[in-house]
Amino acid sequence: MLPDALARRARRGSAPLVTHYDLATGARIELSAITFANWVDKTTNLLESLDVDPGTTIALPVLDERPGHWMGLIWPIAAWQRGCHVLVAPRTEVGEAALVVIGPDSPAPMAGLPTIACSLHPLGLSLRGLPPGVDDFTQLALAEPDACQGVQPDPRALAWTDADRRLTHAEIAATPPEARRVLVRPSDPWTTFATALAGPLLGGGSTVLVEGPADADELARIAASERAVLPGAAGSLR
Repeated sequence: MLPDALARRARRGSAPLVTHYDLATGARIELSAITFANWVDKTTNLLESLDVDPGTTIALPVLDERPGHWMGLIWPIAAWQRGCHVLVAPRTEVGEAALVVIGPDSPAPMAGLPTIACSLHPLGLSLRGLPPGVDDFTQLALAEPDACQGVQPDPRALAWTDADRRLTHAEIAATPPEARRVLVRPSDPWTTFATALAGPLLGGGSTVLVEGPADADELARIAASERAVLPGAAGSLR
């Protein structure tokens, strides 16, 4: 299961897991497996503090809105560590989720449900001036303990739902492993999550996740500087 894969990876040291570029702002941030796992554990503890029970659904419009930001990628693994199912859908299609997680644009409570907003700041800084009924993710998560006692999910249980697929934990664990350092351009939420996080966690690789407009020359420059593999390439660029 992916929570187990992340925990094993975090014990291996501080090598980068996700390097995130936001070309619109020029920001670059590197998260080791240890740092990423720490955010995941704090988020799992936050779910418990909010009385989000195992077996319930967490709606993640944040991944529908911005599938390539590291802060959104935290949420599925944290939810699975809590024994929850994730629904990746627009804000208008959150159903009867126990919690809704949105991005920073036009924050408002979703369908009368508990709602958390993520800043999507490169460094994960807090949001300010949120309306009643919307809580700031960073402020809540950083107040939680680092250690986490997660729930071991049933491999047959439903883990991920979006408009095109319904995946169990076992099906997600069968994501093709990736042992290389790969450059990933965000696309749809599942493809982004699978190539940028699930595959590298299962295969021991890492990701350079590049958001924002860029031509082929810019992507090649980033790949070369990061010693990463461009999509479709056979080996790393030196």
